[in-house]
Amino acid sequence: MALPVIDVSPLLSGGPADRVAAEIEAACVDSGFFYVTGHGVPAELVAELDDCARRFFALPEESKLRIAMSRGGRAWRGFFPVGGELTSGRPDLKEGVYFGAEREPDGRPLHGRNLFPEEIPEMRGVVLRYLDAVEEAAQAVLGGVALSLGLPRDHFSAGSTADPTVLFRIFHYPPGVDDSWGVGEHTDYGLLTLLLQDANEGLQVRTSRGWTDAPPIPGTFVCNIGDMLDRLTGGHYRSTPHRVFNSSGRDRLSFPFFLDPGWDSELPPLPPTAKGFRRWDGQDLRAFSGTYGDYLLGKVSRVFPELRGEIV
Repeated sequence: MALPVIDVSPLLSGGPADRVAAEIEAACVDSGFFYVTGHGVPAELVAELDDCARRFFALPEESKLRIAMSRGGRAWRGFFPVGGELTSGRPDLKEGVYFGAEREPDGRPLHGRNLFPEEIPEMRGVVLRYLDAVEEAAQAVLGGVALSLGLPRDHFSAGSTADPTVLFRIFHYPPGVDDSWGVGEHTDYGLLTLLLQDANEGLQVRTSRGWTDAPPIPGTFVCNIGDMLDRLTGGHYRSTPHRVFNSSGRDRLSFPFFLDPGWDSELPPLPPTAKGFRRWDGQDLRAFSGTYGDYLLGKVSRVFPELRGEIV
């Protein structure tokens, strides 16, 4: 029941990638989850990020609240305390920090500058370098997804993700208690997620064979597809429910990175030459009405209801 491990280095080098594309297709049809190796993100940068994150979450609550999400406004950035994020209307047993692409505010929701703690001045540089490195890896993996669908490798990178919506989180899960889930059962709502885990287990994936653990494998990311790619492929590729319960007895950190379509992208249906699109009920859900930004706002405003007025 273990998830497959796929070496994506041919996608980063630009070399032949038929084998990688076939492995990605098999994983996306089966569960929508797989491990990624050969991603090119330096281990030293990962170690720096982990160090900054642990130092941040060790700060007193009042220090962390100096960069609270309420201070981020429409940019939707900053810290939230344990219980401050909802999944399916229920508070999660985790705290975290929201980041995104570092840009000047332009009036659009989820666009703007990140908030960083004064107590850890190097955190800004580390996070921004990490965002650049992981975006490159995620675009390469999405290129493999395109090839796996019978499309040109740059189908997404030259189109809907040419100017992507980049979202990044750092989550701290205290040890689980009773039935308090670190994050409850859910699916991701975009195209592609690359998740970095620390050494502590907790992630579970609901496959056709039942719930499967996705334990940390050193040097890898866990990759999964989101609801939008599921929708674009008419359910051929699966956006699979997953959840976290930290049973390790230790503090657990995770670092999910989301590569999504551009804010103003309207996501036309995939070409009819692409593979898949035969749903069990016969519906064709490839078409998406409206911009990705409209779709995203409807999703994220459910996570922090008290901040909904800041971004709509």
